[in-house]
Amino acid sequence: MKLEKLEDYVITIPDFPVPGIMFRDVTGILNDADGIEMAIDKICEQLEDIDFDVIMGPESRGFIFGMPVAYKMHKSFVPVRKPGKLPREVISREYALEYGTAKIEIHKDSIRPGQKVVIIDDLAATGGTLKAVIELAEELGGEVVRIVTVMELAGLEPQKAVEGYDLRSIIRYEGK
Repeated sequence: MKLEKLEDYVITIPDFPVPGIMFRDVTGILNDADGIEMAIDKICEQLEDIDFDVIMGPESRGFIFGMPVAYKMHKSFVPVRKPGKLPREVISREYALEYGTAKIEIHKDSIRPGQKVVIIDDLAATGGTLKAVIELAEELGGEVVRIVTVMELAGLEPQKAVEGYDLRSIIRYEGK
């Protein structure tokens, strides 16, 4: 049965991973062909008014949502990977997590100076991953022209982490 709104496909799990957290499970979108189609179409709608050359998608759900958009809009795609997954020379960025740090990498030749970059991911939470992806693009001379996520947890203030950049989210949850 086709649902009316994209958020209707998101499954909310209370008290996961800890009490008081409302976990928003994006796999409800992925488990339904209509949900996938609606998500990709809505992301593409957010990109209709800008000129861009390449899409960057962080592992792993940035791949899931970014690749179909790249295909549909006839753009190239840059996978942003965890360390040790890319075979050629890379640049990397470490960023803070709630508890500890993580690191992401891209091939050193994946963005050319002057290219206009869009970042696509499933979730904007604290914004740490998005900020690290921005830094990688800019290190290679790219210009980040928009960030699009399927969901945003506004209570964690991801907009602060990417202040000065155009972050758009299809679904916005006020809490954490």
